[in-house]
Amino acid sequence: MKGGIHQKLPAWLERLMGETFFGGCGVHQDRKKNEKNVLCLHCCLSICPHCLPSHRHHPLLQVRRYVYHDVVRLSDLEKLIDCSNIQGYTINGAKVIFLKERVQSRSCKDTANVCCSCDRILQEPFHFCSLSCKVDDMLCKGERLSSILYRFNESHFSYHSQFEGLRVDSSEVIDEDNAHFAPTTEEATSHSMNNNNNTISSCEEELKNNKANGNFFLSLGSCRRKGAPKRSPLS
Repeated sequence: MKGGIHQKLPAWLERLMGETFFGGCGVHQDRKKNEKNVLCLHCCLSICPHCLPSHRHHPLLQVRRYVYHDVVRLSDLEKLIDCSNIQGYTINGAKVIFLKERVQSRSCKDTANVCCSCDRILQEPFHFCSLSCKVDDMLCKGERLSSILYRFNESHFSYHSQFEGLRVDSSEVIDEDNAHFAPTTEEATSHSMNNNNNTISSCEEELKNNKANGNFFLSLGSCRRKGAPKRSPLS
């Protein structure tokens, strides 16, 4: 932490801002998908998906990845701490907040709106680029962190409400200027199936119209579907 009055951070907040998530879990080295991407708010410990059953009765906070940095959903984080004035990003329809400051990727302009802690360029009217920048700025100014910390309801972070039946993993995007993740394989498949169904429905509707008008030839120009080439039978 930067200079300022000494304040003892809550153990969960100190771990959340200081932890390097998505490293391999030492307990489950022999398992696949053993990245530590969940913070147990009770134990103040980062755990992997295989550790979840051992912490099923503890409040859990999932950490995600956005352009190779750790983020948390705003809807989760704002139940723990006041996130006002922190710039967020939209990922798959959900707002997220960066946990740590990031290296400035562009030269800072004197007239630009910048982070009060690390000088990263921000959109108006935000003052901080990450949770740690807001906390550091308050510490430097001697402001009490207790004014932004909430007494949270543990049931809102329960194992059953968040993780049971779900795969807890990370997601990556490369282009920071694109504020949305690319569709998942399941979404792409669903989209393709919907397009195929729409094509079939269009063909069926055209066929009905042709029959009603006495035309029994279906135009293939708008509803031809690609398929595997077939060899003609040998004579």
